[in-house]
Order: sequence, then structure tokens, then C-alpha cells
Amino acid sequence: MAGTFLVILACFFWGMDTLIRYPLVERGINPITIVFYEHVVLTLIFSLGLIPAIKRIGELKLADIFSFLIIGGLGSAVATVAFTESFHFLNPSLVILLQKFQPIVAIVLSALVLKEQIQKQFLIWAAICLVGGLLISSPDIVRFYDLMRTDLGKVTSDGALHGYALVGISILGWGATTVFGKRLSMVGFDTRSIMAGRFLIGLLVLIPFVKWNSSMILPQGEDYLRILIMVLISGALAMWLYYQGLKRLSARTTAIAEMFFPFFAILANWFFLGIQLNDWQLLGGGILLIGSLIIQIKKY
Repeated sequence: MAGTFLVILACFFWGMDTLIRYPLVERGINPITIVFYEHVVLTLIFSLGLIPAIKRIGELKLADIFSFLIIGGLGSAVATVAFTESFHFLNPSLVILLQKFQPIVAIVLSALVLKEQIQKQFLIWAAICLVGGLLISSPDIVRFYDLMRTDLGKVTSDGALHGYALVGISILGWGATTVFGKRLSMVGFDTRSIMAGRFLIGLLVLIPFVKWNSSMILPQGEDYLRILIMVLISGALAMWLYYQGLKRLSARTTAIAEMFFPFFAILANWFFLGIQLNDWQLLGGGILLIGSLIIQIKKY
């Protein structure tokens, strides 16, 4: 139960992230700039965690190095840039809706990489949780359906297709990060070492992107404070809670608990922006909570 609660709490803080990240993108600040500054600060915060990892450097296996490259290079750097960049091409609500498919990637990879046994009962309850997740985004589904009927060209434009591809990269990257982060935990890496390695590798991967992008608009004034708040809440705190939960859960169970991220993002919009939740969304949140708890209690 504690593991599920920790991941859900991490999702709560991730849900707050969009309140800061999307306005920064709207101001014209390049997503690479935002993610780069995030990684600079996070690498500094968790730099002490590199010490135990450095001590083990001679013991690192190729699979360990590959796992760090996945969670740092693909998950922390490329996927986060892709997710942030997708706001340029798609409505943020649609971006969050498409993130519902991330658990499917994580569940499949948990079976292939970690050899986790996927029981029939787990698949049933995972499907129920997915239904709950879709109900949470029911207004976005309705809007997307109406847009397809009235303006199909907008849904299938080059810009929209570019946005879908970026969301797909973020789904693949974050789904893989869940599985390979769990693998590192299973072979003995502690939370600080995993987070330090993740953010350092992510930073190194981002440096070439920063150098190649000469048209980057730099943050101004209060933007730096907003980025710092985002780093501390959705980066440092949320990621620490997440990895504490991940080491207590299977990768497949963690993937289900991660579905609370869109729910909390919608709750944040309700609380801070006055965007009301309807009954279907509340029902979806209840279904998701019950389903994820049953999976944890029954250890499916």
C-alpha cells in the first residue's frame, strides 16, 4: 500500500507541473531551454548521490549502463523535451489524454525486460483502470471526436501529426523509464544514485541540443523562479517519491498508479483555473483508485 501511495503522491506533484510548464511554452521559451535548466538544477541537487555510483563504476555491467542511458537519455531528456514540445502542436488536454497509453508500454516492457508474470486478473483490473483513466479525460475525448467530425484536416494536419509523434516518443520514453528504473533498483542501486545518474546523463544528452538550437529564447526575470519551483516540486520531490514507491512495487503496478498523473493535472486546473470536473471524471477517478488499490492488495 505504501508504494502505491508514494507513486500517487508523486503524480499529484506532477499534476501541478503543467500549471507552470505550459505558460512557459506559451511565452515562447524553447522546450529544450526549460528542460536543460531543469536538469542543471536537478544534477546539482543530487550530485552527492553520484558518490556511491562512482564507487561502483568498476562493477557496472553493460545492462546497468544501458539502463541509465534509457532513464537518463531517453526518459529524462528526450521524452521530457518531446512532451514539452508537443504543446506547440496540440492542445495540452489532448497531450494529457494520449499519455493514458503509457502504462501499456510499461506493462509490455515489464514482461519482456523484467520477466514479470502478467496474470489474467491483473489484465482485467488494468483494463478497468484504463477505463477509469479515459473517463477522467471524457471531455477531451468528446472535443476530439467533435473536431474529427467538423474539421478532420486540423486533426490530420502536418502539425498535428508532428505533435502525435512527439507524444508517442514521450510515452515510449517514460514507459521504458519505469521498467529500467525498476531494474536498477532490483540490482541494488539506491534512490539517490538512480536519480543522480538519471539527471546527469539527461543533462549530457541535452547539451548538444542546446548548442545546435541557436534560436533559443532565454527565460527572463520571474521565469527563472517558475522553473526553480517546477524543478523542486515536480522534479526533485516528485521523482524522489516516485522512486521510493517504485522500489516497493512491480513495474506493472507502478505503471497503473502513474495513471493518476492526468487526474491530478485536471484537479489542478479545477482548483487554480476554475475548470470544473464533471460526474464522469469523478467516477473515473474513483474507478482508477479502487482498481489500483485492488491490484496492490491482491498483488496481481
